[in-house]
Amino acid sequence: MRSLISWAWLGLLSTTAVADSNLTHESRNILSSAFSPPKHFRNVNLVRNINLEKSYPKETINVVIENIDKAAQREYYIPFEQGSLGQIGGLEVVDKKEPEKKGFAVDVVGINPFSTTEYYKITFPTPLPPKEQLTLSITYFVLSALSPLPREIQQTDKQYVLHKFSAYAPSAYTTVKQKTKLKLPTTDVPDAVTLPASLNAEGKEDPQKQGTSYTYGPYSEIEAGATQEVSVRYEFTKPLTHSKLLERDIEVSHWGGNIATEERQWLTNRAATLKNHFNRVQYQQSSYYNPPTSALKEMRFPLVVGSVDAYFTDDIGNVSTSRFRTNKKEANLELKPRYPMFGGWNYSFKVGWNGDLQNFLRKVKGGDGESYVLKIPFFEGPKQAEGIEYERIVTRVILPEGATNVHFQTTLPIISNTTSLHRTFLDTIGRTALTLTAVNIVDELRDRELIVTYDYPFVAKFTKPLTITAGIFAVFVVAWVVGSLDVSIGRKEGKGKKVA
Repeated sequence: MRSLISWAWLGLLSTTAVADSNLTHESRNILSSAFSPPKHFRNVNLVRNINLEKSYPKETINVVIENIDKAAQREYYIPFEQGSLGQIGGLEVVDKKEPEKKGFAVDVVGINPFSTTEYYKITFPTPLPPKEQLTLSITYFVLSALSPLPREIQQTDKQYVLHKFSAYAPSAYTTVKQKTKLKLPTTDVPDAVTLPASLNAEGKEDPQKQGTSYTYGPYSEIEAGATQEVSVRYEFTKPLTHSKLLERDIEVSHWGGNIATEERQWLTNRAATLKNHFNRVQYQQSSYYNPPTSALKEMRFPLVVGSVDAYFTDDIGNVSTSRFRTNKKEANLELKPRYPMFGGWNYSFKVGWNGDLQNFLRKVKGGDGESYVLKIPFFEGPKQAEGIEYERIVTRVILPEGATNVHFQTTLPIISNTTSLHRTFLDTIGRTALTLTAVNIVDELRDRELIVTYDYPFVAKFTKPLTITAGIFAVFVVAWVVGSLDVSIGRKEGKGKKVA
């Protein structure tokens, strides 16, 4: 039943999410296990590119589709095995010839849990007429797809990873001609499954190698749903950094003219584990010539220009092995974890910084009071050459007390959004907090923006000063009342007579 509940939220990147902040949106269709997409289309030519240069595969399918039905059609399906659908993230569809053209909606189609196949449904902005063709570019990422082989290595050994995939691209339609191209980070490839020349349309044995590129195909007349399992094992002596959870808080202060950001990370390294115990002496010796390693040794955070007051702490306390540089052109935070993260090791920490609010906030006309537009990155996090994948990101935007009519807009796949009240020091009713949750995200999407609009009435600006003033006044009143009390010992009886 997991696929009907969890996986149904994934892959909404192609459409911009615009919603009231107190609503939760669901994009899921429950179909019977006997469902089969209508054969309205055929794939005339399909080229699938799999980029393996980072710690997660990035797949791009460029396909020319043709409407072979008698009526105009606008729904195109992509099948995935039930177990793999939960690993797909950031699925985006554009017109290859007109990439600026918007409106390609993507929904996850859930079916009976006994079925082994689930689908993404792509809806075109306009129906495709009969016998007409359309060139689609479909991009997505596959998380947790690389497996170290062997699983255990020595501290200074090379790491090799295994990637399993199908030489035939997933398709719900007949494909006239297709090929799959791999882009590897190295030429050190000890194992790659070969396919007989009889399958290749040109009579060649697959894969065909050219430097770091491997090609399977071309193949002709591949039936819908056909698969041909293959795998490739190659050197990847880099960390496989996986973030189980990223919590991000953004606090907006109109009075202080400041925007405070804090990110809390729970990282794990999916790389090969150590065969023996960690050797600190050997590690220190290797630092002089800095060889490739599967351990995560340092992280770099490129922040928004103008960021100041950066800090970095973990569960123990402040970590001094960090460097922060900021000027008019850049703002970079470089830090090293308390210990190198080898395969199977975990590390949790938090970083934070401040920024000038006027670089992110704009005032607009409209509404009964004053309306504002806040434009910020949805998440930042470290930017590594080998890449980082995020299982879940929770971003919370804490607006000034009294903010109303909150809306948001982003191109990341949001699975839930809620508003609540966040109470801090000297607040009365509490600040409005917008909480957004996204799943299956990679660092390649770290520059995607979050736009939040809200109304901030003129009277609300004086809530905190009036609260402080009233509090101080109440203290003086209490002090005056207490000072007026007669707290002397004993009591008086009669005029001028005092009884002890």
